[in-house]
Amino acid sequence: MPKVLLHEHLDGGLRVATLFELLRERGIAAPAADVAALAAWFDANAHAGSLVKYLEGFALTVAAMASPAAMTRVAFEAAEDARLDGAVLAEFRIAPLLFEDHGIAGEAAVEALLAGLARSPLASGLIVCAMRHLPPAQTLRAARLALRYRDRGVVGFDLAGAERGHPPAQHAQALRLALDGGLPLTLHAGEADAAERVVEAGRLGARRIGHGVHLVDALRDPARRELVDEVIALGLHLEVCPTSNVHTGAAASIASHPITELWRAGVSLSYHTDNRLMSRIDLSGEAQALLTHTPLSADDLLAMAAQAARHSFLPPAQREAAAAAIAAWTPV
Repeated sequence: MPKVLLHEHLDGGLRVATLFELLRERGIAAPAADVAALAAWFDANAHAGSLVKYLEGFALTVAAMASPAAMTRVAFEAAEDARLDGAVLAEFRIAPLLFEDHGIAGEAAVEALLAGLARSPLASGLIVCAMRHLPPAQTLRAARLALRYRDRGVVGFDLAGAERGHPPAQHAQALRLALDGGLPLTLHAGEADAAERVVEAGRLGARRIGHGVHLVDALRDPARRELVDEVIALGLHLEVCPTSNVHTGAAASIASHPITELWRAGVSLSYHTDNRLMSRIDLSGEAQALLTHTPLSADDLLAMAAQAARHSFLPPAQREAAAAAIAAWTPV
């Protein structure tokens, strides 16, 4: 089945063997003795029912990736893994300024990541993230960095990181800078905070929303249903990550995940991996889980992929090619 990947963090999607090798190269202690044991460590963290445990792996991956060569390799492998998994279009995201603590300038990080993506024949782009818990001045720096590479493979700007207590309006200046510079926004919202944050992000100019699953709370509450109506009226597209949502506690299970309710309510959305390494999932696994545990059909998933292609930030020709591949697909 052809797929579109709009929401995957590069520092959350390394191959286990690559991470193990990079840790050894950099002299960083791994939490396991070999590749199989490292994979088991991530499996255990994913199912620990703890966001803290889930996030533990990011300290490892960022440190392991902290060289231009490693970043190029990770980006290339991510694009190839997505392509071989049936993706016809993909966008990957990361916060380049995280590597400054390891002596890598933001520009060097972005250039290395773009070089890796360009090695794969998959149509792809890079979304620059800012970490929303940091001061707005840092978000401005990230927005300026993203704009510097707008015509060289950076296709969007995002706010990631701890959502609760850090609403998107805190970073309105950076968001406006990105928009005025012609860079579209996809903002994490409604994952760990309320449905109101999804609407707030849309009002600030976001075209897509990372996760947005708590919008279902407004759908179930007649007094707040107008929030859902506004999301639909704004044309927002939700990048939903079911397996990750279960692992981080945003949803209780795949079977009870809000994706079906929101889809049937007319909300534009699609399914994604978020962090292939942290959640030990790929797009095919995500699709299979939805087909197995929810009422969604293969036709629903294809329709989601078509909507994802339409809402991609990539150039029109690449979006249209992806849409054509989805429309032409028939089951074997």
